[in-house]
Amino acid sequence: MLSWLRDLLSTSPAGDSLAKIAENVAAKFLRNKGYTIITRNYRSATGEIDIIARDGKTLVFVEVKTRMADDPMPEDQVNQSKQHQITKSAKQYLTRYGHPQPPARFDVVAIVWPNNQDPQIRHTLSAFEPTF
Repeated sequence: MLSWLRDLLSTSPAGDSLAKIAENVAAKFLRNKGYTIITRNYRSATGEIDIIARDGKTLVFVEVKTRMADDPMPEDQVNQSKQHQITKSAKQYLTRYGHPQPPARFDVVAIVWPNNQDPQIRHTLSAFEPTF
């Protein structure tokens, strides 16, 4: 098992859900790829965005999807309704930047985590286009 994952799991409170632990794994994964995490679990009147990060000059709105098995694939669960909700929340977040707004994209980090096995992490860049 990856050492950073083992450390994360050993320090997680017993009550943490798989989704919360997976979001921690996704944030660590993105940081290891050079992203700067700006905020996590951003909430607005229109919904929540799991992770907002910066990749160079680009703001990245990240949806994290976790499953115990790969059927259905976690990234396929980010349907049109979820995309629209994330887009509306991102639009509200972007209003704090004024004009011109920074470039932005929507990524999905899918984590498949079978029992007693290491997680499989897939990162889809520009997973969907904004709905506005």
